[in-house]
Amino acid sequence: MTFTVRTARLDLAEATRLLDLVPADRPVTWLRRADGLVGWGVAAEVRTSGATRFADADKWWRETTARAVVHDDVVEPGTGPVAFGTFAFADEPGDSVLVVPRIVVGRRGDVAWVTTVDADAPSELPAADAPAAPTGVSFADGALNGEQWMSAVADAVARISRGDLEKVVLARDLVATADQPVDVRWPLRRLTEQYPMCWTFHVDGMFGATPEMLVRRERGLVTSRVLAGTIRRTGDDERDLALAATLARSSKDLEEHEYAVRSVADALEPHCSSMNVPEAPFVLHLPNVMHLATDVAGVVHDAATVSSLQLAEALHPSAAVGGTPTPIATALIAEIEGMDRHRYAGPVGWMDATGDGEWGIALRSARITGSTVQLFAGCGIVADSDPEAELAEAQAKFVPVRDALTAG
Repeated sequence: MTFTVRTARLDLAEATRLLDLVPADRPVTWLRRADGLVGWGVAAEVRTSGATRFADADKWWRETTARAVVHDDVVEPGTGPVAFGTFAFADEPGDSVLVVPRIVVGRRGDVAWVTTVDADAPSELPAADAPAAPTGVSFADGALNGEQWMSAVADAVARISRGDLEKVVLARDLVATADQPVDVRWPLRRLTEQYPMCWTFHVDGMFGATPEMLVRRERGLVTSRVLAGTIRRTGDDERDLALAATLARSSKDLEEHEYAVRSVADALEPHCSSMNVPEAPFVLHLPNVMHLATDVAGVVHDAATVSSLQLAEALHPSAAVGGTPTPIATALIAEIEGMDRHRYAGPVGWMDATGDGEWGIALRSARITGSTVQLFAGCGIVADSDPEAELAEAQAKFVPVRDALTAG
């Protein structure tokens, strides 16, 4: 199949609020502040699974773009053919997807554009119909209730203490049920407004607002934002500043963070000719929590052969979402977590025909299936983790999506 892809400039006034343009026809989003990409319709898609899910998707994308006839008047990362993807956390079970929308609208600073597949650029981009708020939303524990999950945390701490592993990330789920099928555009609008510093995403029913950039590849430069170590905000500015200082000195959180940074740097190093790994993290302030954060950067050896999706595969799962050592930690997750993560904590994002792209980690996230929304939250467990404190941290991490599902 051969596609004709056209990218044309847009007046910025037509792309001021990208989400307002998106209809309910298989919407995709990747937004931070006012910038990013939105799309709708499906020109092509591929579903993959198992240990080769990344390689199979990358191969399909290379073959698809090689056959495309491209007219690109903008030539920026994210113009021309673009695929949006969401990938399963584990090799089994679960499926992954790359989807090529029929229409993509993008904005990057003072440049805006529209890309169409096998269609002329629309003469105008009117606002889409407004999504309806979810009604009758109720919440219930998912696979494990709080007591059961704390027991799993205690089990993990015992195994870490006897030397089986250094760290494991355990997640739990919360299930929301509404009266009617949920229009994902409603929580997406709420998340973009309330968490502008995060990357708000939606692909194939998986949505959220992630603070963590697994990998960005742009014209040869590779960056990855690592988050590990969390403290809940109180809403009192002075108190929160004191808590931020406490977080920055916490041996437990610094240990957890060091594992995560080390795993990312080790995974990127074979693909990069130079690396910059800061010696100490900074504190990232979000509306509900604060994290220890480190931005790792490098220059990719050969941008023509190593795509952003291949880099995402090399990084997944990092210690921030799996643990250390990774094989032992992921095996323990499968044994005691008690649920299928699906695409939670897997790579989610986009890639263009050059291989440039942005892949976040699907955190602060949920998956929609009709009127049911499954929310996910995870915590890094190390030797001195306290189960009650970890449960409170997980509850805090549910807040963004939980609030986004309620009207108001």
